[in-house]
Amino acid sequence: MDLAQALKLAESKNLDLVKIAPMSNPPVCKIMDYGKFKFDQSKRVKLTKKNQKTASMKEVRVSLNINEHDLNTKIKNTIKFLSAGNKVRICIKFKGREMLRIDSGHALIEKFRQLCSPYGSIDKAEKIEGRNMTAIINPKVATMQKKIEKPG
Repeated sequence: MDLAQALKLAESKNLDLVKIAPMSNPPVCKIMDYGKFKFDQSKRVKLTKKNQKTASMKEVRVSLNINEHDLNTKIKNTIKFLSAGNKVRICIKFKGREMLRIDSGHALIEKFRQLCSPYGSIDKAEKIEGRNMTAIINPKVATMQKKIEKPG
């Protein structure tokens, strides 16, 4: 269709003539309400941003000589973070001569893994960085979906 004809048609319908594909030969245009189009587009973008879940990283710091009750509290916090859909980094800090007992650190992380296994699984195995041993636990998808399905 001729450009002048298209403009007349758009004016007669009280709409806008919008180029959809300007690089094609001939350029493709569409008759629409441009204001409404932009509004719907921004509404769609807001909705997709609203439905996006950003997984953040939470950290639980533990020392090698942790008491049983304190360990249970840390595990309870870890389970709460995993249920919320967050990744959890377990960090064991070795002080002084504790560096000689790295195998105890491996055992502590294994205990974490066993007690948190219904809620998450180890993503990265334990790794020693200086005087710290870290491991990362990813949440399981099923626990996240249960959390989302619950109202409130």
